[in-house]
Amino acid sequence: MRKKKRLYTKLLIVLVAIYVVFTLINQQKSLNQYSKDKQKLLAKIEEEEEYQEKLAKEKEDVNSLDFIEQMAREKLDMYYPNERVYIDKGM
Repeated sequence: MRKKKRLYTKLLIVLVAIYVVFTLINQQKSLNQYSKDKQKLLAKIEEEEEYQEKLAKEKEDVNSLDFIEQMAREKLDMYYPNERVYIDKGM
């Protein structure tokens, strides 16, 4: 009877050890995935911050005469009177 009790105790210890190892391996996989996700998100945040800075700069430039002139030329095809405009038809 005592031998069976020892055998059950050893078997229980082995099963608990296997469970602990299995759990640790799964947790490590999860942590590695979270770390990769964190790096991707940090890169995305940095990209969005750069875009936000670009938009802030454009917002400042919107009221400048140079910007207004550039938009009139590019979007509206407006030019100064008596200004020569060359069109490349080779395209």
